[in-house]
Amino acid sequence: MIKFGVNILNFGSGTGPESLSGWAGYAEDRGFHLAMISDHVAVTPDVATQYPAPFYDPFATLSWLAGRTSRIELGTTVVIVPYRHPLLTARMAANIDRFSGGRFVFGIGVSWPEQEYAALGVPFGRRGAITDEYLEVIIAAWENDVITHDGEFVSFADVQTGPRPLRRPPVWVGGGSPAALRRTARFGDAWHPLNVRLDWLREEGLPGLRKAADQAGRPVPAFAPRLPLRLTTTPLDDDSRLAGQGTLDQIRGDLEALAALGASSILFDTYPGPEEGVRPLEDDLRMLDAIVETAIDLEAATLR
Repeated sequence: MIKFGVNILNFGSGTGPESLSGWAGYAEDRGFHLAMISDHVAVTPDVATQYPAPFYDPFATLSWLAGRTSRIELGTTVVIVPYRHPLLTARMAANIDRFSGGRFVFGIGVSWPEQEYAALGVPFGRRGAITDEYLEVIIAAWENDVITHDGEFVSFADVQTGPRPLRRPPVWVGGGSPAALRRTARFGDAWHPLNVRLDWLREEGLPGLRKAADQAGRPVPAFAPRLPLRLTTTPLDDDSRLAGQGTLDQIRGDLEALAALGASSILFDTYPGPEEGVRPLEDDLRMLDAIVETAIDLEAATLR
């Protein structure tokens, strides 16, 4: 069965408890399977050009939303792994999984803001290696009561971070680079790319994922893209548009194509970018309403 989710906008003017709760309530009431939240810690100038303050913390927000929802899975799209000590991340994630009754999805990434890395005292040039080591620690903490680790970036002995999660949270790995595909094959339960074109997925992205999984000696992870929604009244050029953008018919075709390519989940992102800024919640929900029936029909078709 293919699952559909919404990206809750947790940043920008107008964002607050009311809008965050409204997003989660809408997603659960409309039958979506997932609600996910983005991450930045320090809104430095390079972050602010894309994602303006205020920026609500994903772990605190999801802990709160866990008590305001009952069915929908709650996740991160994506946590920037090098920004937090892995023992802290493992504990916070496990706590959310406990609070939600086993509904947490751990989407992770490396990200790009050099100024934010500098503000947090994390070496930007080592972010990939840090991410890989931290993921080792986080997963080990979920799977064991006591862990010891002696690595390049963190070392400790006989540490407990319990309670462990009710279920081992699925790890969704973001990014489309060769390193991200290798990371997905090594640690991921799903590949979670953003801003994808269908031809790139067919010709490069998914073949690259299969190759990386073969080299890692692991099964090919699931495929769970995040689509930047943009609904237009006239068709966009298929040679240049991203999946999830265009007329309702074009987006319907994208969803069908992604299902045929094996997508296990699709996350809808309504953020239009810094040029337009964060729209009123009601406008975003109207856009989602326009494609909900298509998503429901496609979900039903995958069950037949």
